[in-house]
Amino acid sequence: MSDLYRSALSARISKLPSLASNEDEDDENEEADSLGSLPGSGMGPPAMQVTVPSRSLDSRVYYTAPASADGTVMVCHHGAGYSGLTFACFAKEIVEMTRGECGVLAVDARRHGKTLSTSEKVDEDLSIDILVDDLVGVIQAVFPDPASAPTLLLVGHSMGGSVVVRCCPILLQHHYRITGVAVLDVVEGSAIEALPHMHSLLNARPDGFNSPEEAIEWHVTTNTIRNAQSARISIPSIVVPNPNPKGVLPYLWRTPLRSTAPYWSSWFKGLSSTFLTARTARILVLAGTDRLDNELMIGQMQGKFQMVVIPGVGHMVQEDAPTRLAEIMVEFWKRNERVVVGIKKVGDA
Repeated sequence: MSDLYRSALSARISKLPSLASNEDEDDENEEADSLGSLPGSGMGPPAMQVTVPSRSLDSRVYYTAPASADGTVMVCHHGAGYSGLTFACFAKEIVEMTRGECGVLAVDARRHGKTLSTSEKVDEDLSIDILVDDLVGVIQAVFPDPASAPTLLLVGHSMGGSVVVRCCPILLQHHYRITGVAVLDVVEGSAIEALPHMHSLLNARPDGFNSPEEAIEWHVTTNTIRNAQSARISIPSIVVPNPNPKGVLPYLWRTPLRSTAPYWSSWFKGLSSTFLTARTARILVLAGTDRLDNELMIGQMQGKFQMVVIPGVGHMVQEDAPTRLAEIMVEFWKRNERVVVGIKKVGDA
């Protein structure tokens, strides 16, 4: 990023509690991506578009490779409406804490971020099976040979948690090495119970914004994201210029959550049982202790997974507390990737 561009960008956003980038204006926005902490965010290799012909996708990924060929990569999938940049600050912490032994691959799901459909048909489907096949396809495109691929640790937030737990058995069948699966702040029972109230909750969200800076400010002032630094990086990727030049609001949501309503049930139904039966180490990270459903309560008492509660954060745990979450995940990784021979991994049957 040139000094001139940095100066112009800083002047433009000086009124905000954080740095902001105005995405989707091609060259300038590729520069703006470099404000994050994933590759493509100034901290490593540039963001990449990965072609997945079998899925008719041109997928945006942010990838920091591990320092060694036998390292581990945390594969991160975001929640509905967000993008891979939601893991930017978390990724930076992971790489620094592990001194590069653990890399991070964060993806933009279809209809999110800069992932583009290459199909001639309009395909709005965001059902769970579609999202799972998409992520498997991206992993196979990035790591085509399971034998030489790094060990994978799957991390998913909210909707993304449901995606990664369902990807786990498929990847194992394809002979990828999976050292663990981490679900961030989503539980089947509470998610299903909340669905009837979602439209009411969405009524409190603005339909759009006057600028990306205003979108950042809204997320921070409403405590939707409690970390202004992370919001500066992640939020510009989830709003787009209004295609209607006469529209009241210059910027709209890239992925309006109301448009995903037909798929909500598919995302969360069966999540608990799928998580508990994943044939790898399992960890559930929550923002509150009152979110376990009965199936997970029983599983926890039986020692089937590790659970950690992070106090003082909201639903966006990876953005609100990236350092604390990274500490948790690095500890989980070390325990299960470098486990002493003969000692069962956390969550092993």
